[in-house]
Amino acid sequence: MANKSLKAGTRSAVLDAVHDTARGLQDHGFIDQRRMHQYDALCLEPVPEYSSAQIRALRDMLKISQAVLAGVLNTSVSTVRSWEQGDKRPSGPSLKLLNLIDRKGLEAVL
Repeated sequence: MANKSLKAGTRSAVLDAVHDTARGLQDHGFIDQRRMHQYDALCLEPVPEYSSAQIRALRDMLKISQAVLAGVLNTSVSTVRSWEQGDKRPSGPSLKLLNLIDRKGLEAVL
């Protein structure tokens, strides 16, 4: 519950500190590779949710059609349309890819 009260920047700083500490312990032989993988997974930032308006805005910013976005995300045009109409919400790999495209651009997934 404490994580919810932390601001995004603070949470990121805390996760970075935990991960750096774990990496240092692994470098000195106190944590094995398997345990380090667990810290790697625990310290990942959560993928944010995208509203229908945000998905549409991202697609407009990239100047691509629903069909092109669907192809990039390996999903159907009707799924992208449903996201943009608010009937469905992206999840799993599609959500992660949307976030990657949002942060790093379309070239990151091509």
